[in-house]
Amino acid sequence: MAYFTLLFFQIIVPILILLGLGALLQVKFKFRLKALSHLVTYCFMPAAVFINLYETVISLSVLSQVIVFIVLFILSQMALGSLGAKLLELPREESAVFKNSIVLINSGNYGLPVAQLLFVANPVGVAIQVIMVILQNITTYTYGLYNLISTTKSGAAIVKEVLKMPIVLALVLGALLNIFALPIPTPIRIPIDYVADGFVAVALITLGAQLSTIEVKSIINKTVFLSSFFRLFMGPVIAFCLILALGLDGVIAQSLLIASAFPTSRNSASLALEYDVDADTAAQTVLFSTIVSALTVTVVIYVSTILFG
Repeated sequence: MAYFTLLFFQIIVPILILLGLGALLQVKFKFRLKALSHLVTYCFMPAAVFINLYETVISLSVLSQVIVFIVLFILSQMALGSLGAKLLELPREESAVFKNSIVLINSGNYGLPVAQLLFVANPVGVAIQVIMVILQNITTYTYGLYNLISTTKSGAAIVKEVLKMPIVLALVLGALLNIFALPIPTPIRIPIDYVADGFVAVALITLGAQLSTIEVKSIINKTVFLSSFFRLFMGPVIAFCLILALGLDGVIAQSLLIASAFPTSRNSASLALEYDVDADTAAQTVLFSTIVSALTVTVVIYVSTILFG
């Protein structure tokens, strides 16, 4: 019960407050959602990813184990999403959103706070979550972006669309500056920090504005239910099997199991809105999976403590 209370009031409630604020502002001011989406995609998101990559420090021994697990886990989620889309016989656009909702995890503004809360005395647990955030960002703007763009474009047009995204430049620059330990001039670093710090708030307010245009009863559909089931239940089950297969234990195993349980990333909804690909279903899934995760993530944390704590 103590875990549930901490998670709910320190993680879920702040997220829901920002979503609610966005919904209220949208009702009052009728924002242009497309413009807000552009602001998140082309300004706030690249800055946050760049700073995250630039500041990450991970030991090589932990890094190798974690990367192998995460790559296998992401591939398994891709397979699960494709299987689910075929079973439901979804149309192309809804299929793209469905697959993204399973593969793309809210490892940033949900996963990192949880890790910082749980592993306050063991920085390795937090570092593992940072690696997950990085690889999830890469997956989002490769696999996730491809899924959406491929519904309307193909071939060279998809590659061109991906490469022109500022997030790609942010990933490359952040990694290079980190590897070569190059300093960022203060006049440049300060505004980047300002923008990066505002990413979570602006992204969630934008999502809240988007959700305010959706009828609550529309959330009750098989696509949202099944994608949330795959993301919140099947994800941890598969992660547990991978942990056993790779012989992982201790804080590494515990952190990875917990990291597999987080709800659908808000980025899946942001990108769906950006490219006009079934944005309503994407937003419904983010909202539903986030609410239900208050219970499911608590259970996974408890189980991970028993198994690997």
